[in-house]
Amino acid sequence: MALAVGACADSRELPPALVEAPDEPPLYQIGAGDSLTIFVWRNAELSTSVTVRPDGRISVPLIEDLYVEGKTPSNLSREIETQLAVYIQDPLVTVIVGGFVGTFPQQVRIVGEASQPQAIPFRANMTVLDIVIQVGGLTEFADGNNTTLVRFQGDEIREFRVRLDDLLNDGDISANVALLPGDILIIPESIF
Repeated sequence: MALAVGACADSRELPPALVEAPDEPPLYQIGAGDSLTIFVWRNAELSTSVTVRPDGRISVPLIEDLYVEGKTPSNLSREIETQLAVYIQDPLVTVIVGGFVGTFPQQVRIVGEASQPQAIPFRANMTVLDIVIQVGGLTEFADGNNTTLVRFQGDEIREFRVRLDDLLNDGDISANVALLPGDILIIPESIF
């Protein structure tokens, strides 16, 4: 019996995920699918609302095919001001983001035995509990305590063990790990 249980265990021993949330979340970067409102002060005819195309570009009055993916709203505002300065004197532009999607590195993904696997835009102070609630929980076949958290740190990929069953079934709040942009949760299927 012990041999059978040992054979079913994950052959890799991953360190537990004990990551604290960063003091200040990273600045939001505009991604394909985001809705943008571009307000040009005292120039209502230049103000507009657009959706970022799949190629990461937008078109606004007087500026065609402006690449915006990966830029912060403030950086984009300054870039539009620079381009509009050719046509109007001292433009003042504000970019307001709505319908958040973000870039792929700013999304958190949950795959495997989640009820509704999906990519979710990262929010400040997001934890594994937040993402599990958003995807509707785990399937009945999930092996929650063998969940793997894949984290990209620079050029390195690190993997950690997350104890979702302990968190969800036993209320062990120490298993509620902080997430970072780009994290992937992989929930395996239980053998039993």
